[in-house]
Amino acid sequence: MPGLKLMTWVFYIQFLAHKVYHSSFVDDDGIKKACSCPLLPLKTHIKGPAPASDPDKADIVDEAITFFRANVFFKNFHVKSSADKLLIYLTSYINIALKRLEGCRTLAVGTKAIINLGLEKVPVPGEPGFPFPGLFTLPQSQEEAELLRNYLKQIREETSGRLLNCAYRANGFPNKWWLAFAKRKFMNIVIL
Repeated sequence: MPGLKLMTWVFYIQFLAHKVYHSSFVDDDGIKKACSCPLLPLKTHIKGPAPASDPDKADIVDEAITFFRANVFFKNFHVKSSADKLLIYLTSYINIALKRLEGCRTLAVGTKAIINLGLEKVPVPGEPGFPFPGLFTLPQSQEEAELLRNYLKQIREETSGRLLNCAYRANGFPNKWWLAFAKRKFMNIVIL
């Protein structure tokens, strides 16, 4: 019955591919912004400018990881709120992280790859290497650019840590149901 399993998997992917998932953080009144990116609260112990989130509620990182395997199939993403912009950024980042983890056969090697990814310079809008020109506005000052850079660095580190828990099983070996998505191209962006 291998054909049946394949057909079930194809049906599941096609079903998911018809519905893009948007962020539930649509009300951003009172949320500080940098370059039109909302600095949403995070459940994290990593130092940075993000406000603390309620540990019992989902945050934007939880949403990005939960929706990743469905949203990665889309070539277009209609932005309904400013939090969707952050969801797009995180989906792209998860795609990059999975690409880095693709050849890592143990959790220890994967952790080292993710740490190296975290040490890379985080570009902000207007700088070379920023993945989505026009997604966020250009910084109006150096302080705003640094605030966004620090927030993106913090959220990337938090996403990386949580992603490792998904990409590797408890025994330290890769989870093929996650690492298989490293081959996908979110919004037709080629990841090097």
